Amino acid sequence: MTKNFIGRPALTGNLESVQRPFLISGPCSAESREQVLETAARLAQSGVHLLRAGIWKPRTRPNGFEGRGVEALDWLVEARQTHGMPVATEVANAQHVEACLKKGIDVLWVGARTTVSPFAVQEIADALRGTQVPVMVKNPMHADLPLWMGAIERMQHAVNAPVWAIHRGFSKYGQQEYRNAPMWEIAIALQMAMPELRIICDPSHIAGRTDLIPFVAQKAMDLGMHGLMIESHCNPAQALSDATQQVTPQEFSDLIRQLTIRDTKTGAAHAENLDALRLRMDSIDEQVIELLHARMSLAREIGRYKSEHGMTILQMGRWKEVFDTRGAWAAAAGLGSEFIATYLEQVHKESIRVQNEEMTQKKSSN
Repeated sequence: MTKNFIGRPALTGNLESVQRPFLISGPCSAESREQVLETAARLAQSGVHLLRAGIWKPRTRPNGFEGRGVEALDWLVEARQTHGMPVATEVANAQHVEACLKKGIDVLWVGARTTVSPFAVQEIADALRGTQVPVMVKNPMHADLPLWMGAIERMQHAVNAPVWAIHRGFSKYGQQEYRNAPMWEIAIALQMAMPELRIICDPSHIAGRTDLIPFVAQKAMDLGMHGLMIESHCNPAQALSDATQQVTPQEFSDLIRQLTIRDTKTGAAHAENLDALRLRMDSIDEQVIELLHARMSLAREIGRYKSEHGMTILQMGRWKEVFDTRGAWAAAAGLGSEFIATYLEQVHKESIRVQNEEMTQKKSSN
């Protein structure tokens, strides 16, 4: 049997027809009826397509504000009736889903803490099976693309409605600039693996600070993402959760007006010029591959030498010298420090592999 919203038409057609950027905003948490309604009233003038608010807010550590629960669903419904904006909230289990279906919440999303567990995702999918409720799936907290894809696929198999992804960044030990590392390459890999999938960016959770949100939002638009989920509160300083990453509705409106929205498709007029530049890039990539092959051939030679002279593969002094000198060369060339660090780590890893292969072969032949 196909379930639908209680007393509400399906949102499917409206959701899919909205052109980018699809805008989602609202408070991190629904704290009070007054706060939800005031924030909604101010956001209604900003072109928001979907009003969001967290109802259940399990925190990393206990004794923090964990949401108002089911009673807050009524505040979202009232905001929708008053201002005409569809509403969305996060669900983490079947009980959350049933409560939202009963109240007629328009869109649900699966949070990063939940996406890490296929058991929890499947429980939510089973509770939604046969509905016409659109679902958005946040990336798991750690950078695991197959896990993210699996959660999306579970939802696609369950609902008769759009399923989108939300890129909210990844937890990374030692991360400094952002609350969660953007790791844009993971979102790009998701888009390549699932070309028809629409991806929303959550600059609030990536940035963790309001001053960084505009930069993250513009980057998401430049990468062709379909929309933005930005937390907004009528009085961020008094917010009971994530106060440092919530903007006011006016700040949200200003941010959106300042965005540059570029075309995601290449027009015929630009194709010839881009093709010429891409051919040059292809040639450079070919040379890079050849140089990497030459480097690994030298690593293999070094592995043979170490094996013959009883030396360990890992030589920390040499690795530190390589990391420091190449990092300095890259900085002088204007390359990003995070990029060159990742590159060097991968090159070192491959060098270790081929040297180990040489040592293993040497042992086998003895």
